[in-house]
Amino acid sequence: MGNIVAIVGRPNVGKSTIFNRLIGGRQAIVDDESGVTRDRQYGTCEWNGKIFNVVDTGGFVEHSDDIFEAAIRSQVKIAIEEASVIVFMVDVTVGITDLDEDVTNILRRTKKPVMLVVNKVDNHERYLLANEFYSLGFEQIFFVSSLTGSGTGELLDAVTEHVSEDAHIETDLPKFAIVGQPNVGKSSLVNALLGEDRNIVTDIAGTTRDTIHSKYSKFGKEFILLDTAGIRKKAKVHEDLEFYSVMRAINAIEESDVCILMIDAQTGIEAQDMSIFRLAQKRNKGIVLLVNKWDLVNKETNTARDFEAEMKRKIAPFSDVPILFVSVHEKQRIFKAVEEALQVYENRARKIKTSYLNDQMQPEIERYSPPMHRGRTVSIKFMNQLPTPYPAFVFYCSNPKHVKDSYKQFLENRMREKFQFTGSPITIFFREK
Repeated sequence: MGNIVAIVGRPNVGKSTIFNRLIGGRQAIVDDESGVTRDRQYGTCEWNGKIFNVVDTGGFVEHSDDIFEAAIRSQVKIAIEEASVIVFMVDVTVGITDLDEDVTNILRRTKKPVMLVVNKVDNHERYLLANEFYSLGFEQIFFVSSLTGSGTGELLDAVTEHVSEDAHIETDLPKFAIVGQPNVGKSSLVNALLGEDRNIVTDIAGTTRDTIHSKYSKFGKEFILLDTAGIRKKAKVHEDLEFYSVMRAINAIEESDVCILMIDAQTGIEAQDMSIFRLAQKRNKGIVLLVNKWDLVNKETNTARDFEAEMKRKIAPFSDVPILFVSVHEKQRIFKAVEEALQVYENRARKIKTSYLNDQMQPEIERYSPPMHRGRTVSIKFMNQLPTPYPAFVFYCSNPKHVKDSYKQFLENRMREKFQFTGSPITIFFREK
C-alpha cells in the first residue's frame, strides 16, 4: 500500500514531539513573512535500512471544540485509507477519554497495523498507570516518553516491519506527478493535457484506487501522469481536503520520477508548497515549478523576473529548477510544461563517463581546493558516478569527514554548470581513498 506512517490521536498528547523524534530533530517550517513557525506536518524517517514517510495529523486540525472532534474522527478514517501503518497516541497523565474510545472503535475496523503508543510514561508510577490502556484491546502497545525518547526505538522497529518498499508501476515511461495545494488547478491541468479526446487515456490496471494513472501519448511524447487530485473526489473529505491531498501527494511523489509542483501566482510559494518541494528534493525526484493563474496577476507590480527571483531565494540552495508561468485556464504554456518535465527526466537520468567527469572537475578542484580543517588538508584524488536512478557521485579524498558543506555546494554548482542537471537534485558523497 505504500509507506506512509500516520500519527493520530487527540490534541496535546505529544504527537508533534514524537513526530520530530521520528524524523530526526526539530524540523519546522519558518514562514518568512509573518514570523510564524508552523510545525512540519510530514517528513521522512530512515530506520533499519528502510525509508518511510511520517505524517503528523495534529497540524491539520482547526481548533474549535465542536468541530475538532469530528475533524479528528474524519482524519482517522482518511489515515486508515491512505496510510500503511497507524500510530495511535494516548496520554498516560489523562487516562482513557471518550474521544480515545471513539478513535479505538474506528481503528478496530481496519486490517492495517495499528500501534497504540502511550506517551509521557517517564517514571514507575506512570508505568503502572499505563497498564489501563491494555483494556482498549490493541495487540501492539508501546510505553514511550517522547520528550526523553525512551521506547521510541522499539516503536520504530515494529513500524518498519510493516512498511513495504513500494510496489511501483512497472513501466519504462517517465512518471510525472502533479502536486500542489488544493484548488491550485491540478485537475484542470490534467484535463487540459489529456484533452477531451479521452481515448488517449488508458487507466493502468492494478494502480491504487483513486489515484488515476493515465498514459499520455500525443505529439510523439509518451509518459505516465499520476494525478493526485483524485478526480473521483469523495464527498466526505471536503472538510479535510488539505490533509487528504497531502497524503495523496506523498504517495505520488514516491511513485514519480519528476514532480510538477503547481504554485498559485496570487499567493506565491507558501509553507505547504515548500514542504512538498523539500520532500521531493529529499527523495531525489526531478522538480518543475509551474506558477499557475499567471493571467490574474497585475504585471505592473509583479514581473515574472521578480517573482522568479523571490521563488529561487526561497528554494535555495537547490534553485537550479525550471520555473514556468502558466495559465491552465487559458491553456497558456501548458505543453511547454510537458517539455520541461521530459527534459528534467532526461537530466535526472544522465550518466557522465568517469574519464570525462575527472577531466572536467579536476581543474576546478585545483583552482579552488577544499579549505583546510584544523590543520588537516583534504585532497580529492578521483571521482565517479554511482549507478543510482538519480545523479549521485563519490569523491575519493583524504580526510572526507572534514569537507565542509560550503565546498560540497561549490562542487555541486560546478557540476550543474558543466553537465546540465537542471531540475534534478544531486547527491555527493566523500569517501576515504
